[in-house]
Amino acid sequence: MEKLLIKKAIEARNNAYAMYSGYKVGAALLSEKGEIFTGCNIENSAYSPTVCAERVAIFKAVSEGERSFKMLAISGGKGDKLSVAYPCGVCRQVLSEFCDEDMVILLVKNENDYEVCTLGELLPKAFDLGE
Repeated sequence: MEKLLIKKAIEARNNAYAMYSGYKVGAALLSEKGEIFTGCNIENSAYSPTVCAERVAIFKAVSEGERSFKMLAISGGKGDKLSVAYPCGVCRQVLSEFCDEDMVILLVKNENDYEVCTLGELLPKAFDLGE
């Protein structure tokens, strides 16, 4: 499943609207049910309305009723060059709202070169309201 998710993240990157930074990101999120939700970054000239690929993918999934996820692949880079793209702090926090800290995240340079980590490693002390 990793290879399919990586491929979907790279494909999603092709849809990025990165007119200002030139840094394109694609994400592919795997639900517990086996459905894949993709997203790409969408920039805006005002910058603050810009949204990251990871949030697009998770918001699409949540808006369709999905709340449980098991893996995420992220592919990014400037222009046509792929590099490892770590999620920003906002995306890490949003992911922590819906994903367990042991959820696998694939940080993709290309289909054969990627890092594997967990959400807990990327955001070890996520904010929550306490339970």
